Amino acid sequence: MVRPPMTRSWQRSLTAGLLLTVVCVAFEGLAVTTVMPTAVRELGGLMSYGWAFSAFMLTNVVGIAVAGERIDRHGPRGPLAAGLALFALGLLGGGAAPSMAALIAARAVQGFGAGELSAVIYACVARCYPADQQPRMLALLSTAWVVPGLVGPGVSGYVADHMSWRLVFFGLVPIVFVAAALTVPALSRLPPPPDGGTSKRMSSPIGPAVLLAAGSVVVLLGLSARALTAVLGLATLGVVMAVPGIRRLMPKGTLHARAGIPATILSMATVSVAFFGAEILLPLMLTLVRGQSATVAGLSLSGATFAWTAGAWVQAREAKRRSRRLLVGIGAALIACGIAIVSFLLVAETPVAVAALGWAVAGLGMGVAHATISLAVIEQAPAAEEGAASAAMQLANVLGVALGAGLGGAAVALADTRGAPPVAGFALGFATMLAAALATLGLARRLPGAPRAAV
Repeated sequence: MVRPPMTRSWQRSLTAGLLLTVVCVAFEGLAVTTVMPTAVRELGGLMSYGWAFSAFMLTNVVGIAVAGERIDRHGPRGPLAAGLALFALGLLGGGAAPSMAALIAARAVQGFGAGELSAVIYACVARCYPADQQPRMLALLSTAWVVPGLVGPGVSGYVADHMSWRLVFFGLVPIVFVAAALTVPALSRLPPPPDGGTSKRMSSPIGPAVLLAAGSVVVLLGLSARALTAVLGLATLGVVMAVPGIRRLMPKGTLHARAGIPATILSMATVSVAFFGAEILLPLMLTLVRGQSATVAGLSLSGATFAWTAGAWVQAREAKRRSRRLLVGIGAALIACGIAIVSFLLVAETPVAVAALGWAVAGLGMGVAHATISLAVIEQAPAAEEGAASAAMQLANVLGVALGAGLGGAAVALADTRGAPPVAGFALGFATMLAAALATLGLARRLPGAPRAAV
């Protein structure tokens, strides 16, 4: 497709704005998780605690789907501006929330805005950067998570303890405005998409997206249930509800792993299940089975932040000469190795330091695999349909994270309900995530071979 001339000042503004947007989303996600217990103590409503996160996920899925269609119809400027506005509105609403119900509503608004932003960012990489610059831009987007990952939880915890948790929400709003000032004017220079893909996407995605989100929640409720009949019944109902939405919002052939972009998007789901499912299990295992403090458990995960970024830059360097299937295969193999290494911590004689080593290996693999899958989707997306492809990829990522968390929690709960030792539940959980990593390794064979020539 025809791209606008990339003057240096235009490119600097757009790149800085996109990176600031990622920083805002990353800080918000990490900070809210840290301060939410403090907010609940002040506002009450402990029984609604989980909905502060579930509401975000539900509307996130809808926001991704809606933005994908709007990008292809009208370009990324409108969805980006709307996403930033809703994200800022959600931050203001969360900071001013007088009750838990109001905080949940604000989180729902944030989730919708964050969903739009996640779809827009990758569509911007596809539309606004030449092919030879896209791997580097994806590496920069991964790097934007480093500072929030290192200082976000600590700073937000300090602010909540010594000042007010509300300042964590309010403090991010100015950064959102700066990101908007940099990106929205830059994107106004983009030409409108030719026909916007409207002939292929006439029906609204809102209904299927709501159905997909609701089905996903039902599946997660089923996985967290204790009675086997409830697990099977709710999981089945959730899948029946979600499948029509998946078929509508994902490329045809995704559920069958058809070679090309469908298999690429499915591999994003499986790699997210593997990595994030194991990441949720690891700190719980360290504290519950190995008796370590929350500080030690957190430090064991921090190395993966640097390793992920390093993996993304490996992808940027090798993308011009290595096939997509090879890079994704290497990444999936490293994730599998990392999961296998940390699972040895279930043996009491294994040193706790192995956790940091193993998870750094997994983080390196995730950096390579995630960035390469993102690049492969961008490269394969038809002209004027980058929004739909980016939205499908982000939906796969969100659903993979949620499913990984649900499966990990279900494995631990199953061992508890059957009277088995916790080690058995964690062993089952890590085995499930290892299987997902190996499934990604198999899917890599259906990804593109030679890298695309630079445009």
